Parts: sequence; C-alpha cells; structure tokens
Amino acid sequence: MKKLIVLCFVALASVAFKPAEPGYKVGDTATDFKLKNVNGKMVSLANYKSAKGFLVVFTCNHCPYAKAYETRIMELDKMYASKGYPVIAISPNDPVAEPADSFENMQKRATEKHYSFPYLIDETQDVTRAYGAKATPHVYLLQKTASGNVVKYVGAIDDDTQGTNASRTNYVQNAVNALLAGKQPEVTSTKAIGCTIKWKKSA
Repeated sequence: MKKLIVLCFVALASVAFKPAEPGYKVGDTATDFKLKNVNGKMVSLANYKSAKGFLVVFTCNHCPYAKAYETRIMELDKMYASKGYPVIAISPNDPVAEPADSFENMQKRATEKHYSFPYLIDETQDVTRAYGAKATPHVYLLQKTASGNVVKYVGAIDDDTQGTNASRTNYVQNAVNALLAGKQPEVTSTKAIGCTIKWKKSA
C-alpha cells in the first residue's frame, strides 16, 4: 500500500511540475510589442486605435512556404484591414543564420511586392518566443477586448501549402468572418506548416 501511495505521489508530482509549453494558446491575452518596420519606424498594436483585432503573421523572405503564401497574406490584409483586422507581419529569423532575411532584404521585398501592411523585424526574437511561433508562416488571430488582445485562432492560413487547391479550407478567413459576425471560430487551432524558425546561436 505504501508503495502504491508513493507511486501515486510521484505521478502527481510529475504532472504538477511538468513545464508548460511556451507560446500563446487560444484564450490567452497577448502582450503588446514594439518592433521596427521596414520604413524604419517602430510599430506596436497600440498604434491601431480603431482596430477590432489583428492578424499577426510570422513570415520571412527566404522560405518557400512563406513565398507560396505571400500573395494570400497580402489578400488577407486587403480583405480585412478595412474591416478592423489588419495584417501585422513579423520576420522572426536571425539574419546571420539566414542572410536572405536581413532587414535590408526585408525592405527590398516589401517595396517590390508593395506590401500594404507593416513588415517588422524581431531582432531579439523575444516576440517570436512569447508567441511560440514555430514556422513561417504562422498566424495568430487576435481580438481586441476590454481586457486586451485575446488569441482566437493559432495556426495555418489554410490547408493548401501549394496554392493549387481551389476548394481549400481557409482557416484564417473563416475565423475572422466568425468574429465579424459576432461568433466564435469553429476551428481555433491548426498546425502551421512551413520552414522552422532560424534562432540565434547562444553565446
């Protein structure tokens, strides 16, 4: 009996002290940030006084998946910025590990493609860690509330990484449309498929 009690205690202890997975989950309140945009100005969510929420998209220059989704990210901003849900794009990668994602190359990309949304660089990677982004692209749909920016959806833009399936399921569009209609998204979490984040090497 004593042995059983000890085993139960160990099992409970292992659950109680299991470290939580990092990053925001649906229902969490996301902390605001201040990051440098490609135009050199600092941008935070607080700058968007009239926004109803945000589409925070971790993306980059070099990743084939990010390139495949680039047009769709631009379309999301055109569809929803005027309705209160602008795209806020963040490049999370260490430019030393991936030179194509340098600030200068971000500026070139944004200019060439005529981005209608900010393209921010997370130089310290602190924001990327806080959100728990694991791939590019990785989307976090936030809804502005009296208590802060609440996470309503996390994951992929849709289920068509190649951009060739006309009957794809548009996860992000469906989630934003639900919020605009005063409802909660039916699908709140999917797996983000893309390139891994290129982290800075520890000193």
